[in-house]
Amino acid sequence: MSDSVMLTMDQLRVGLYIYLDMKWFDQPFAFGDFRIKSEEQIRVIRSLGLPRIRYNPELSNAVPGPALGLQDKPATPAPAPEIAAALEAKNAMIKRIGRQRAATARVTEAFVQTAKSIHAIDQNLFARPEESVRQANVLVGQIASSILSEAELAIHVMGETGSEEMYFHSLNVTILSMMMARDLKLPPPIVIALGMGALFHDVGKRNIPDRLQREMEAFTPAERTLFELHTVYGQDIAKRLQLSLPVQAILLEHHEHVDGSGFPAKLKGDAIGLLSRIVAIANTYDELCNPVNIADALTPHEALAHMFAKLRAKFDARILQIFIRSLGVYPPGSIVELSNGVLGMVTTVNTSNPMKPMLMIYDGNVPKEEAILVDMEHESDVSIVKAVRPAQVAPDVYRYLNPRKRVSYYFDPGAPQKPR
Repeated sequence: MSDSVMLTMDQLRVGLYIYLDMKWFDQPFAFGDFRIKSEEQIRVIRSLGLPRIRYNPELSNAVPGPALGLQDKPATPAPAPEIAAALEAKNAMIKRIGRQRAATARVTEAFVQTAKSIHAIDQNLFARPEESVRQANVLVGQIASSILSEAELAIHVMGETGSEEMYFHSLNVTILSMMMARDLKLPPPIVIALGMGALFHDVGKRNIPDRLQREMEAFTPAERTLFELHTVYGQDIAKRLQLSLPVQAILLEHHEHVDGSGFPAKLKGDAIGLLSRIVAIANTYDELCNPVNIADALTPHEALAHMFAKLRAKFDARILQIFIRSLGVYPPGSIVELSNGVLGMVTTVNTSNPMKPMLMIYDGNVPKEEAILVDMEHESDVSIVKAVRPAQVAPDVYRYLNPRKRVSYYFDPGAPQKPR
């Protein structure tokens, strides 16, 4: 690296940001580059057999010591207990990474199958309405049962998973709405109605010209009026499908805002149903992250910040607070910088401890397909210090972390149960 300087081992000091130029599996530390925090770490580093080591002056909060010629001497072996402790922590981390990779594969498969199910439901909605509604009820019931029964709900950001993208918005809104319902402790039958309303919330757009749905510029007044009618059309379709009254209300009200600025009826406050207020938050968040014009997309972190800072008056304050608390300040898909200077992307957030998410770490010495996964719940030495815009990271880091242009979420339907 152009910003790194070579040091001899005797120059190591606490506070230097160093790079271990060796394979990740051959060294006992969680990261391949980090800021030294203790004399014990220095002794372990000196035992690795490297005659010299690179450090980054800009990321360091100390200066190297004088060169005393230790590079010509054999490496100083670290005390056995310190090496053993470091290796034990590394081995435990490797096992966690293995479990996380298995969970990711399981979640991806479940996500793809769910998206395909939604596709089939949508395709047959009018040709076989009774069967389609039955299938939707079964699907929503399965999702609700899994989400409500988990002691800890893990929400994953999904990668590129196939050709069902047009159904990801409905799925995102459904998952995020149920996540809020879980924290609101709504009873299962109500959660089922919420899930059905979230799943079908945009069904009225079937009666809106495709051109308006792909519109990237401002609507004319007439176009705006027509577009807003998709909520009324949605309620009409829900009646024809004999969906329940709470579901019909969601389809009609999911664009209403508590300050009266929404549509179609400009309802205020509690005049908007609770379930509609939940879906309104999930829908707005996903539209900010996944707009029609992807160039306008906000990062998940920016979307939450924008909703809180600029749009707060439009939403139920208590539900918005629960939503932000559940996804965390750094929701899945966010690029973050750690206190040791390392960059990573949030891949999974545990809604019971959202400030300690799972990260995929950038390390140029580790192949992307074997990327280090760090569970911040197990890391006491480092913390997340800030979110980073994708445009602010180097191209090679961006390609490695691959933050999603379109963000989709799913939960872990097969996570091991923990006692409450």
